[in-house]
Amino acid sequence: HSHVQASFIPNCRAYDPTFHYEVVTILQHGMQRMMAEQRDEYFYLTLMNENYAHPDMPEGAAEGIIKGMYLLQDGGKPKKGELRVQLMGSGTILREVIAAAELLDKEFGIKADIWACPSFNELARDGEDATRHNRLNPEAKDKRVPYVTQLLADRQGPAIAATDYVRTFANQVREFVPMKYVVLGTDGFGRSDTRANLRRHFEVDRHYIAHAAICALAKAGKMSPKDVTRAIKQYRIDVEKGDPALA
Repeated sequence: HSHVQASFIPNCRAYDPTFHYEVVTILQHGMQRMMAEQRDEYFYLTLMNENYAHPDMPEGAAEGIIKGMYLLQDGGKPKKGELRVQLMGSGTILREVIAAAELLDKEFGIKADIWACPSFNELARDGEDATRHNRLNPEAKDKRVPYVTQLLADRQGPAIAATDYVRTFANQVREFVPMKYVVLGTDGFGRSDTRANLRRHFEVDRHYIAHAAICALAKAGKMSPKDVTRAIKQYRIDVEKGDPALA
């Protein structure tokens, strides 16, 4: 819940990056703001000590990294009748999001646009600022559109967000997401176990992300309950397991 606590501090810029280029971009931005411009703010970054491959920085991603969200992988132009979802994640769970997209494509024929979200806090602040501006300027022609809304406005399918933090973290932007929005998080008491088991326990791993996407498509009438049942069996999801938020 550290990022939720960070959101309470007006001059704290909190980020949950996944890849090296995100960290470099944020550090450069932070030094420019704090040292060169002498702004009264500080930056909080959460990092993991896991070994994994880091891709090259997508062209034009710098602005989105600072603002809190950018397109990591485009699923391509949707074809007629094609099932599509928007998958969002931050930190190491973004890697589970990427893996979930592969499962959905390979096993269910569902294409996904993948969004890296280094800062849900910054996205929420931007959205709240836009909402306030529009509320205070009812006759203004230059209505502000939240950054999240701009990015997702022309995209298809439900949006699924997963992080290593409590659901409140990613839920901050719910008001600004222009489609069905499902959030997975690590609500519940802390545990001591392997990371793979903990992500399974808190239902934020690739299988639960893929399952959540299929459920959302089924609720929208684009898939059937049988497809959801198939996903439950295929991903060995224990439907009798207690809610980790209450256990």
